[in-house]
Amino acid sequence: MGEYQYYAFLALDRPLDAVCREALRALSSRAEITATRFAVTSDGDDFKGDPVTLVERWFDLHLYVADWGTHRLMLRFPRRLVDPRSLDAFLRPVDCAALRLSGENLILDIVREDLEPEGEGGSDWLAALAPLRADAIGGDLRFFYLLWLTAVADGTVPDDAAEPLPGIGPLSGALESFARFFGIDRDLVAAASERCGDVPADEVFAPDIAGRLVAELTAGEKDGLLARLAQGDCLVASELRLLLRRRLEAEAPGGRPVVGLRMAGELRARAHAIGEAREREEAQRAAMERTRRAAEEECARRARLDGLLTQGEAVWGEVEAEIERRNAAGYDRALGLLLDLRALAGEQGTGEDFCRRLDGIRERHARKGRFIERLPALG
Repeated sequence: MGEYQYYAFLALDRPLDAVCREALRALSSRAEITATRFAVTSDGDDFKGDPVTLVERWFDLHLYVADWGTHRLMLRFPRRLVDPRSLDAFLRPVDCAALRLSGENLILDIVREDLEPEGEGGSDWLAALAPLRADAIGGDLRFFYLLWLTAVADGTVPDDAAEPLPGIGPLSGALESFARFFGIDRDLVAAASERCGDVPADEVFAPDIAGRLVAELTAGEKDGLLARLAQGDCLVASELRLLLRRRLEAEAPGGRPVVGLRMAGELRARAHAIGEAREREEAQRAAMERTRRAAEEECARRARLDGLLTQGEAVWGEVEAEIERRNAAGYDRALGLLLDLRALAGEQGTGEDFCRRLDGIRERHARKGRFIERLPALG
């Protein structure tokens, strides 16, 4: 069997026309191609495309999953809406990501190797991660912070380096998926998520605040946004979110507490404490589960023994019948019955009688080697 590789591309801002789709078909005869999506499940020899070229020409998002643990995510942003200078503090120490200029766009390319294989779930990851691009264009830079955490985990960020945002909590579903997809240390993510930034992630979109900020837009700003919306510009909503976020961030704190930046060393120490607490909780849950299972097993054992008591001598005939089946299943059932009979003998003080009967079984079935080799389990 070939190795599983999943390539997926999304055209979010501009649909693919018929000419583009025909060109894509030449790259794979088995691809799923629509006006917004190009996806290939490959065994390694039937995809002829170059992901970087495809993103530069047509697509806004690319996801790649290989069953040996390679994960890749490529995102294309309009340069006029995402300032690369604002990303430098996040990306400077990160080895797994590269940001480069391509015409009027910025392309962020993230690759991590040797992750836990995810099986054949590429399409699920695509749906989970797609919202990240619109969030970033709208000014939510928290997934860049998660990338910075990979450098914290790898040890390339010194202890006295400040975090690039004063917290990232609470995480959205897309951010949680991003952290899982790239195997980012969950305890570091938890530590970083304990604080919110200066402007909480959802505050700018709260109805009362968003309504006030929209009302404060000039007539020219509103007319420009509406005209572009009528023309089918898919970025209007993200650009409006970015505009509102910047307006809110520019306002006086208004009672919002100033949150200081934590150092990488603080985050590592907090992550270590979170990990220890998590391990204690997991150990406690495991102990409780073992206790529960032991109680269930003892209850089932007691029920079996009580049932054998009611059968009396008939159970010894059942043992003989199972042995005479001359197969592994019969031998295993016979051994199980003998184990329960031994336990009953121990409770009733009839161990000598049990040993005498067992010796008789051993003699009668001495030539059944597969059965005899099971008897040491009885002691």
